[in-house]
Amino acid sequence: MAPYDIALASPSDLPDVAETGATFAENALLKARAIAAVTGLVAIADDSGLEVDALNGMPGVLSARWAGVHGDDRANLSLVLAQIADVPDERRTAAFVCAAAAVAPSGAEIVVEGRVDGVLLRSPRGTGGFGYDPIFVPLGSTQTTAEMTAEEKDALSHRGKAFRALAPRLTGLLDTVQ
Repeated sequence: MAPYDIALASPSDLPDVAETGATFAENALLKARAIAAVTGLVAIADDSGLEVDALNGMPGVLSARWAGVHGDDRANLSLVLAQIADVPDERRTAAFVCAAAAVAPSGAEIVVEGRVDGVLLRSPRGTGGFGYDPIFVPLGSTQTTAEMTAEEKDALSHRGKAFRALAPRLTGLLDTVQ
């Protein structure tokens, strides 16, 4: 994005947007649309979470508040483990999913998705990361994402995949406002 003069803002500088969408893409678009409307600038937002196959894709968009209180990682992780306690190991499949959206003040929109498939352990391992990282082992790995270094996790993360897919498409969107 070097050719563009891009200013970054932190979430504390922006309006709080309720995540009322039924999908990650809907929530990412809600946030990006609201921020583009307030700032008059191209806005980028994302939404992500854990989809557990044995729970029909839940907690999904409710991942951060699955146990009832937003951001209580320990309670959310414990609830998921309790809900799949009787699920055999071969059916403990899950995925971290991220939708990233970019919205221009003109209304032009881009949405992409990143996904990491894996399995859920029966008990937490590792101290890194956050949320469900201590029970999630990506396919092809023997480590939970909480046991990985930041660089290892970033290389395969669902958020990283989404933003790497979004980056080359931003040029056209930014050209509409330059």
